[in-house]
Amino acid sequence: MATLSAVVLVWCFFQAPVTCGAPVRGRQDGCRNNATGLLMGCHIRQHRWQKLKMLILRRQVRTFCAGLFSDGKATLVTLAAVGSFLSGIVAFIPGVALG
Repeated sequence: MATLSAVVLVWCFFQAPVTCGAPVRGRQDGCRNNATGLLMGCHIRQHRWQKLKMLILRRQVRTFCAGLFSDGKATLVTLAAVGSFLSGIVAFIPGVALG
């Protein structure tokens, strides 16, 4: 169970089809290109670095977290990642499971 939860979590972070959402000059909603994963950007190399930099810089973490729920695809992938993380925790810690 823990292995499958980790696989789903990695898929959500690096392979799930979502929109890029990297900050772009002149657009409030960010880049609208297709991207792979919540942590990766689109085909533009600079957008990949911008998305990863948003996690490191303290002022931009809020912007990154808001982008996790920006549209339907991103929301679904985010909820799948959270669910798989929680099921992995339950698999590792036997006292957490109910019953």
